[in-house]
Amino acid sequence: MRGYFGVGVDGVSKAMNVGNLQRIAHAFGASFFFTINAQLRMRDVESSDTSHAAGQMPVYRYPRAEDLSLPVGCALVGVELTDDAIELPRFRHPARAAYVFGSERMSLSGPLLDACAFVVKIPTRFSINVGMAGGIVLYDRLMSSGRYQRPVKVGGTPDRLPPAHEWGRPLARIARAQGR
Repeated sequence: MRGYFGVGVDGVSKAMNVGNLQRIAHAFGASFFFTINAQLRMRDVESSDTSHAAGQMPVYRYPRAEDLSLPVGCALVGVELTDDAIELPRFRHPARAAYVFGSERMSLSGPLLDACAFVVKIPTRFSINVGMAGGIVLYDRLMSSGRYQRPVKVGGTPDRLPPAHEWGRPLARIARAQGR
């Protein structure tokens, strides 16, 4: 899957959770990270972000959901346990997406839910830690990207591996040489 993705959190108050989610986002290759209405000091996040993600990708801070600014063509995907949310295993991830997670005690804010192009839920019986939720969603994005194939047999490697890419002859030079 081409494209990019970012990860954010809305209304979070625990620095350890933000640091954990930021580290997970960095590990999966996020292009940016953002917070909305964070009730914490960002310097406290560093103790749980052992990858120092803030030095490796842009981190944006927005005071309110209405202030959120995403790149053109980037779909906002809320991760929330709502009745009408799409279950994650049934969701096709956009190539350009920003995933936003709720805080520890609250859901995504109303204005933020309204701004979401999609709302997905992890099919669990109850809410889980924001870092764990981030890891599950980003792993699902990776697995649905088409770069990996599950084996038919239990365990082991897939029966068929994708063919190695072979470079062809340069078509533009050939066409010019033949006068086309």
